[in-house]
Order: sequence, then structure tokens, then C-alpha cells
Amino acid sequence: MSKTSMFAFLLIVQTVVAVALIAVILMQRSEGGGLGVGGSSSGFMTARGAADFLTRFTAILGGLFIVLSIVMAAFAGITRKPPTLDASLANTVQTSQPAPQQQPVQQQPAQQQPQNGQAPAVPLAQ
Repeated sequence: MSKTSMFAFLLIVQTVVAVALIAVILMQRSEGGGLGVGGSSSGFMTARGAADFLTRFTAILGGLFIVLSIVMAAFAGITRKPPTLDASLANTVQTSQPAPQQQPVQQQPAQQQPQNGQAPAVPLAQ
């Protein structure tokens, strides 16, 4: 079995466990009555028996979900390929024409007062 098919199999199992976990949690009653099934006290699935079964099954599915998550993370880390850099552009240096050098631009100091005699809208830094 190849690495990708093993990871796909684990992913499918993880999905089935997640759906089953959601279904089991939704079947439980918030008061702890489990399934809300009435019936005789001597029956197979009494209200208390259903609650105990669903609680135990929820714990088992939750544990299985966590274990599968850890196994899949470890499996993905082991099978990860090292990053590769594309160095094809680094080898193609253009030496036909060098870039022209630009003359440095001289900055003129800011005027302290505008020419029209009014104060500037924004104070100038000193």
C-alpha cells in the first residue's frame, strides 16, 4: 500500500469516526436520559442503559478520533518532502546592458512661511 493511499484510508476512517461521534452526541439527552427511550425496566435498552452505552461509546469514539488525528499528523510529517527551490532563474543573469545610473536628486529645504503670508495648514517640522 503506498503512502498516499494509506493517508487517504486514514482520512476516510477519520471522517467516518467524526460523523459517528456527531451522531452519538446528538442522540444523547441533555439531562442524561440517553435516547429518551421509555419501556420496561427489564428491557435491553432501558433509559439508564442507553445513557451508559452512549456515554461509553462517545468516550471510545472521542479517544479514537484523537488517536487517529495524532497518527495522521505524524504520518503527514514523515511523508513530507523537503521543500525545493526553483533555481532556474538564478542561473540566467542578464549581462547584455547594465541598468543606467540615475543622478541623485537634491532635496530642497521646506519653506518656513508660505509666500502669500498665511500660516500653513499643517505645521512644519523643525
